[in-house]
Amino acid sequence: MKKIQILGTGCPKCKKLAANAEAAAQAAGVEFAVEKVTEINEIMKFGVMMTPALVIDGEVVAAGKIPSVEEIKDMLG
Repeated sequence: MKKIQILGTGCPKCKKLAANAEAAAQAAGVEFAVEKVTEINEIMKFGVMMTPALVIDGEVVAAGKIPSVEEIKDMLG
């Protein structure tokens, strides 16, 4: 199972990233769990300076932008 984390304070961009990530995981047929990380101190632990950010299995794969569903599918590998 893939662990997908959305780092951000809950802004519209964060919500769009979460929706894209869920759609990508479903389209790829990957079992997944989505976690939204909204606490600034927790976000900082990832070393991310810009949100929203996407973390897959503990690895930051995108920050400060919203990858498309297709891009996220590729990241899920």
